[in-house]
Amino acid sequence: MLPIGYAIRNLFRDPARLLQTVLGSGLVVLMVMVAAAINGGMKDVLSTSGSPDNVLLLGAGSEESVLRSEIAERAAGIAEASLTGVGAVAGVRAISPEVHQMTFIAVDEGERQQAFVRGVTPRSLLVHRGMVMQEGHFPKSGEIMVGRLAWKRLGLSADDLRPGKRIVVEDVSTTVSGVFVAPGTVMESEVWMPLGDLRSLSLRENLSCVVLRLDEGEFSDVDLFTKQRLDLELAALRESDYFARLSAFYAPVRGMAWMTAILIATGAVLGGLNTLYAAFAPRIREIAALQAIGYGRGPIMFSLVQESTMACLCGTVLAALLALWVVDGITVSFSIGSFVLRVTPEVAAFGLCTGLALGVLGAVPPGLRCLLPPLPSALRSAG
Repeated sequence: MLPIGYAIRNLFRDPARLLQTVLGSGLVVLMVMVAAAINGGMKDVLSTSGSPDNVLLLGAGSEESVLRSEIAERAAGIAEASLTGVGAVAGVRAISPEVHQMTFIAVDEGERQQAFVRGVTPRSLLVHRGMVMQEGHFPKSGEIMVGRLAWKRLGLSADDLRPGKRIVVEDVSTTVSGVFVAPGTVMESEVWMPLGDLRSLSLRENLSCVVLRLDEGEFSDVDLFTKQRLDLELAALRESDYFARLSAFYAPVRGMAWMTAILIATGAVLGGLNTLYAAFAPRIREIAALQAIGYGRGPIMFSLVQESTMACLCGTVLAALLALWVVDGITVSFSIGSFVLRVTPEVAAFGLCTGLALGVLGAVPPGLRCLLPPLPSALRSAG
């Protein structure tokens, strides 16, 4: 085997080409890490947003989107009176009538932005147990409260949505009463306001859904209730199943992130191959001399792979540092919420595997080009 010092020395024979290889491989690895972070972040926020203990009562035929759902207001009271096994706190049952709507919001005279607004009552706190007030208080009439990532979803600054700020919802001026957190869920990008206020703004008589939290009850009991009360035209769906369907719906979006990374990576790999061809081509005579003094083609190829892999791993380290410095913590918005990009161990593993693959696979074609010519002709080569 050739000593590893031989590969290290060859790395610095042409600093310009070494820099090209490091930067090219670093770009590929960075794009793969970003794609992995986007895919993981979107998948995680959708998978953790729904609780398996919560059940949604939606309008029959609107199971795919709560925004299209409409149910009678009386459905909440009938469900509360008919169902057993629903959770309760201090005698108050965990049943939350809600209106979900996309509504325009503006700050002062600024441009209006579309936001996901949820009309709720104080009972929502009994159902959505992951929601915690960070500052301020639950909204009263004429007030709203916002998730901690709502400012990003609306393209505003965090100071624009501090408690006490005035916000225009549709054409009505309201006051921000508080900021809440709901870690790892899409609720952190939402705007909540009293149910009555939102129904007045939207001139809406019906509800979007009723959310209830099961304690000792079974989902089958709720499902049976919806099938027995045909007059209410309800459908029951676990909240976790609802968000699982949304995750499947957004699978093509995550696929596009991967496709973008693959296209950029393909271009960078082709450019990297050209760089390695240019780096290895003048060394045909040198490699032939190594064969003439007794080194086999296998050890020589292994040395070339070592050389390429070390350069690509340098690019991988550079990409990982940039990802931690620039990418980690970035908030990304999509149609129903926002999520935070995280450079997790899985994302780092994707980057490392990509860097290793670039180093190994990138060295094989130009290495074979140097090793395949017959030894006599290679020794007479002008390279």
